[in-house]
Amino acid sequence: MNKSDSLKELAGALCKAQEAMGGAAKGKANPFFKSKYADLGAVIQAIKEPFASNGLSYAQFPIENDGRIGIETILMHSSGEWLSQSFTVQLTKQDAQGAGSAITYCRRYGLQAVAGIPSEDDDGNSASQAQQTPQTQQAPQLSANDLGWIKAVKADPKVLEQLTDATYKALIKREAAK
Repeated sequence: MNKSDSLKELAGALCKAQEAMGGAAKGKANPFFKSKYADLGAVIQAIKEPFASNGLSYAQFPIENDGRIGIETILMHSSGEWLSQSFTVQLTKQDAQGAGSAITYCRRYGLQAVAGIPSEDDDGNSASQAQQTPQTQQAPQLSANDLGWIKAVKADPKVLEQLTDATYKALIKREAAK
């Protein structure tokens, strides 16, 4: 991660923005996994007003690193403070469409990570699993979002650093290790 010398104003503004943000709505269907996911538009919708109201903005730039495609997300505050992080994935389809899909995927996850927002029902799933007793706890049902994080962590363990929720981070780490 790269950052400005100070993050005091940015941290305060992000705290206020996160207080106002909900999760990103899972409105798109993934027929391959028979699940729903929050697309890039839903993530942007979830952060747009809270960011703007607190002097926050972001920029994302496509990058390539050793054959991996991704983005660099820069979170900026009106004070001039900033932080940035890159996120790349290995292409499964070696053409322009594959690169475009990978960039969109990385934009969505990079933006969710920097904003600290979950997909709409990740919190609900975590809360309901935490209430189960150890005798009745079942293996978690993984969403397409979870599978995406697991795949990304298997490809690059440093991706795990982008997750801020300790419980969710532990779940993804455990599943990626399988």
